[in-house]
Amino acid sequence: MLELGAELESHDLDKQPLSEQELNELIGARDYRLFLNPRNELYRRRKMAETPPSKAEAVRLMSRAPNLIKRPVVVRDDQVVLGLDEAAYRKLLH
Repeated sequence: MLELGAELESHDLDKQPLSEQELNELIGARDYRLFLNPRNELYRRRKMAETPPSKAEAVRLMSRAPNLIKRPVVVRDDQVVLGLDEAAYRKLLH
């Protein structure tokens, strides 16, 4: 995003994990499964692709294991982009 000319405020999820309330606010009405990182060991070990946890369980797990959250998470107003998606970043800026 920086190369696109956007200024970002960074939040290190490893040092300052999001609470369950913050995650619920971030996810809102979006599909919570999109926030799960399929490369994460816990995701693979629990076979979340085949058997996704409930939203409440996913939020609980993400609040305790921040690496389970797909990154980067870019938020602008009420829009959220997950992962490395340059086209979505460009759309977010316009």
